[in-house]
Amino acid sequence: MSETTYEVEILNTHSYKIFAGVYNDFRAHAVSDYKFELEPLEYDEFIDAVEKKYLNCIILKENNIPTAFLVYTTSISESIELNIIHCLGNEDEITKVKLLIEKFLSMTEFERRNKVVSYPMLGHQSVYTADITKFGFKFVGLAVLRFFMGNASSERILENMKLEQLPDGYSISGYDESFLEDAIKVIHESFKDTQDALYDTRYKTLEGTRDIVNKVVESVYGEFLPEVTSVLLYNNIPIGFAFSNVTGGKIANLPLVAIQKEHRGKGFSEYLLNRSIKTIVDWTKLGKRDFSEVNVTTETNNYKALKLYRRIGFREDFCYPQAYLVSKK
Repeated sequence: MSETTYEVEILNTHSYKIFAGVYNDFRAHAVSDYKFELEPLEYDEFIDAVEKKYLNCIILKENNIPTAFLVYTTSISESIELNIIHCLGNEDEITKVKLLIEKFLSMTEFERRNKVVSYPMLGHQSVYTADITKFGFKFVGLAVLRFFMGNASSERILENMKLEQLPDGYSISGYDESFLEDAIKVIHESFKDTQDALYDTRYKTLEGTRDIVNKVVESVYGEFLPEVTSVLLYNNIPIGFAFSNVTGGKIANLPLVAIQKEHRGKGFSEYLLNRSIKTIVDWTKLGKRDFSEVNVTTETNNYKALKLYRRIGFREDFCYPQAYLVSKK
């Protein structure tokens, strides 16, 4: 019986045909095993993204046959984003993961001098946690909560919310492009010292936050919904935001919720979220848009946020470890 040999290398033209099998196995499990909201790229589209340097792919060959791979990108944010590690079957899975991580760290050594590695370990990947800890990764626990359209319990909770009239000087509106600079400042001040900034260091600087907000409103992260996005104004100056976009064909998302520090602790987040969720529910009922759900993500130890979302009708769906590796500088 021959001994198993492993080789780890960059995906290249010589391996395109024989790599298709393990990639399509990943596609078949992306939603069920890895909690992907959207179907991954078709194989030809994936290869095109690799050739254009949008994505980087490392493959592991087992006796010359690809049985595992790792995908990452350095082109979307200031972080090195490790997107997925997938193995064909579970045999020697941890060994394969370790070999892929070692190659990934070797290839990104220069970039890691100034960039954090960010790795959302969705679904099955959470079983790698103990092993990648040995490479220096740290973790933040994240919870995904969902508000499902047509769920009688959630919609009843939303309808029964008793919100008093806003205090004098305060009002709620939709998003206007003139609010951009205020949004950048509010998001930066709210997120710069949070756990989010550990794995997305853009939040730590005003310019980095500008990149995040610009990509939200320019629909880079999904179709931006300015009418659904809620803005808290004080004396007509924007001081709070609940951004909204579409991450899947029928999935609405609230990626950024923040209020200026001096206006926190007064329950204004409920007003922002109430308006955004009710708009989405109304659009769905009226047939203006066909949404299946709204989802949000927050840290598992952010009990205040978790309680807030539950009060509006959200329910926790699943949790996952957000891994990050700090820069080497």
